[in-house]
Amino acid sequence: MTQFYQEITPAGFGIAIKQKEILFSEQSPFQKVEVFESDSSLGRVLTLDDLMMTTEGDEYHYHEMIAHIPMMHHKNPKSVLVIGGGDGGTVREILKHDTVEKVVLCEIDGMVIEACKKYLPTISCELDNPKCEILVEDAIEYIKDKKNMFDIVLIDSTDPMGPGEGLFTEEFYTNVKNSLKEGGIVCAQSESPFVNKEEIKKMYTLLKKVFPICSTFTSNIPTYPGGYWAWAFCSETVEPLSYWDERRGNEIVKSCKIYNKDYHYARFALPNYLEELL
Repeated sequence: MTQFYQEITPAGFGIAIKQKEILFSEQSPFQKVEVFESDSSLGRVLTLDDLMMTTEGDEYHYHEMIAHIPMMHHKNPKSVLVIGGGDGGTVREILKHDTVEKVVLCEIDGMVIEACKKYLPTISCELDNPKCEILVEDAIEYIKDKKNMFDIVLIDSTDPMGPGEGLFTEEFYTNVKNSLKEGGIVCAQSESPFVNKEEIKKMYTLLKKVFPICSTFTSNIPTYPGGYWAWAFCSETVEPLSYWDERRGNEIVKSCKIYNKDYHYARFALPNYLEELL
């Protein structure tokens, strides 16, 4: 009998993926971590507490967006902090930028990192890069005393529940802002505009209290709820679409499946219902 992984959203619809076998399934101190081999074009799949996190088949839809959109707005990004992101996909994309000297990955759950290193090597392939420092600790505590340290902070968090809940507060966003150098940029995953309307409204209300510039960009992610996702672009001084580095961009595009200059610029065009929501 065919087994299916299913995720049904609170809106009453969702996705189903044919399962071949479970490769890893353990309960960490924070959540259930599972990797399974799918009987589909998606390849291997990572779930946390039975919720979709990433698949080998479509992960680039997420990782190229959260990394390159903010990175390409900065003229010389050298130091980058990734909060969450234990699968390593965001770190992999960041390290395509030859200006980067150091990436700090702050992930609360070490089991996610180890499982992805073992079972999702195409995603986690840069976690052993000497430019990458891995901290297995709570980012809420880590960021409290960091001042003027990072050019870019990427909040590659889970949904606002469980271990990710504290990453959606005004205090946390204020600490993140304080950790930025002059000209710094924050990018945070901000849920599905189609499925998570209330969550988005709350999140952007908080972000706008903290950051003078707070914008939104979107893209499609086939295996995420609703198939459509949003990210917050925040800064004290950097406006969206104010800069794009031709040299770096032309190099990065060669290894990307989605990202290019035209696609980048189009991401900030929003549908009417999302404009009204924000």
